[in-house]
Amino acid sequence: MLERVVNTAHSLSPEAIYVIHGNGGDRIKNTLKHLDVHWIRQKQQLGTGHAVLQAIPRIADDSQILILYGDVPLVSKDLLHTIVEQISDNQFGLIVAELDDPYSFGRIIRSQDGNIIAIVEQKDANQEQLKIKEINTGILLAPAKQLKHCLTKLSSHNEQGEYYLTDIIAIAVADGCQVKGVAAIKPEEVLGANDKYQLALLERYYQQQTAKQLMLQGLTLIDPKRFDIRGELEFGKDVVIDINVVIKGKVKLGNNVQILSNCVIEDAVIEDNCIIGPFARIRPGTHIKSNAHIGNFVELKNTKFGRNSKANHLTYLGDATIGKGVNIGAGTITCNYDGVNKYHTVIDDNAFIGSDTMLVAPVKVGKNSTIGAGSTITENTPANQLTIARNKQVTIKGWQRPKKKSRKK
Repeated sequence: MLERVVNTAHSLSPEAIYVIHGNGGDRIKNTLKHLDVHWIRQKQQLGTGHAVLQAIPRIADDSQILILYGDVPLVSKDLLHTIVEQISDNQFGLIVAELDDPYSFGRIIRSQDGNIIAIVEQKDANQEQLKIKEINTGILLAPAKQLKHCLTKLSSHNEQGEYYLTDIIAIAVADGCQVKGVAAIKPEEVLGANDKYQLALLERYYQQQTAKQLMLQGLTLIDPKRFDIRGELEFGKDVVIDINVVIKGKVKLGNNVQILSNCVIEDAVIEDNCIIGPFARIRPGTHIKSNAHIGNFVELKNTKFGRNSKANHLTYLGDATIGKGVNIGAGTITCNYDGVNKYHTVIDDNAFIGSDTMLVAPVKVGKNSTIGAGSTITENTPANQLTIARNKQVTIKGWQRPKKKSRKK
């Protein structure tokens, strides 16, 4: 979430961004070390006002300070542009929103003529103030010199015993500064994630907005409410994705690709005219060539799957190169891992692999060859030949199944 906020802010301005963190800061810093920011540790967590005080010494008096929150991940560039454009250099700007259920949010207090004069936190609000539905999002734009002056007047005399940044508003008004509210049209953009449930709600909103943008670009989603993208998707013309499909990492889909229901596709390339699924799992490093079919309960990992080839049922192909025109029967497995090392399997063009075949890597199946159903292949097979590797079928006469002993009453 923090990375999304920082990247959004970077798109607004090239200026440095200061990220303040407390407990868990080293882990966060290491995870997001690729971000171009100055890291400042808030050793004691004494409130949001105290956090801003840690960064203030690094900021020039003639700067405009935009304060964002790492747990408010969906704030848009457009909204941030709006507050920057609408707030003059000597004003304080505050993004506000109307919520049907404003519980836990600070309430916006206005004068009789409609001007913002203060913010009161939920725990410090009286009964009348709790009825207010206009809330403070925490996103603040302020002139650095005036903000520095206001910060020196903060007090921790409140229910939490913390230095609230929200108290800045009343202090600024008392000092003669105007505070202007900028309304967020979509409240979901400015909501925070304070627990797992709130995080899930924000994730659903994000997914629906992403699905909308993809559909406006030409992607067909059978039901945009049942689609998850957790990475980047590049797609061609006439691509159709059915319900409950998950896209992870970087995925590229060619023209006329159909992804049937309940598939997971991660870090993979799927070329033109392919049909994938239902219930297929395409794992990282997989490249599926044009006109291929990957059917139900088929898993591919780090595999090149050839043009016009098919694996329609109950198959695992890992660390493999599959040629063109290959038919993979149900229950086929490339046994690529010995517990320590992984090995490669090659299946040449136009091979036919019978059902329930075990291909013990490293192994190569020759061009135009056929593998009989139920075979365990441990050596390379010749081209244009039928290869069968089964034990001889034996019937044991007179054999009987063990019987359970009857219980004594």
